[in-house]
Amino acid sequence: MNTENIAENTAENTGPELNAIDQSKLLDAFEVRVLAVLAEKEATTPDNYPMSLNALVNGCNQLSSRDPVMSLSESKVLEVLDHLAQKKLVGVINQAGARVVKYEHRMRIKWMLEQDRLAALTVLMLRGPQTAGEIRSRAGRLHEFATVQALEASLDFLMDKYPPFVARLARAPGNKEARYAHLLSGAEALEQAEIAASAGTTPQRDRIGALEQEVQSLRNQLDSLTLQFEQFQKQFE
Repeated sequence: MNTENIAENTAENTGPELNAIDQSKLLDAFEVRVLAVLAEKEATTPDNYPMSLNALVNGCNQLSSRDPVMSLSESKVLEVLDHLAQKKLVGVINQAGARVVKYEHRMRIKWMLEQDRLAALTVLMLRGPQTAGEIRSRAGRLHEFATVQALEASLDFLMDKYPPFVARLARAPGNKEARYAHLLSGAEALEQAEIAASAGTTPQRDRIGALEQEVQSLRNQLDSLTLQFEQFQKQFE
């Protein structure tokens, strides 16, 4: 994606508030993942919430419904939890008689988010930029949005917050729908991620192009062999 498009579109949808974000409050990719997993599991496996460190590590490293896929160690997750606790975004639960410390997120309280808005934000945190339709289909276990318009209303709320939590990105070439992305790591991190994603698609396009050429070459060879066989048969007619 063109960086100018990202910048123009981010400015259009988030306004001057984006510049007012306190850099100390921005989250890195690991903090985003830990918070998102806590919010996801709170909704999908409430019997196992708050979460133990082991369960949280497994959720962070889960292969499905994650973009990007990560491989975090227990020590790294503990370090992230400590940072999030200092930011009052995570609570540490020491239950009487329990041998394992457990953790819960505080996004709902800290950021004053109802479940529909938290669900939309969580899906963006877990899977990166997506269209409204994709977010709605993937958020079903967190919150059931009756329509795409209902989901868009939640996204509008997140974009209108001060500072904004979500931005609407410019349509990528060939795409009919605009995508949305969270701004919890800042606009600069979002731009870098978009540039990396665009660069990452180039080798894939090259491989697809090479495969298409190879298939066409095989078809041409098959046509040539078919013609030669037909000519050979005519010799015996």
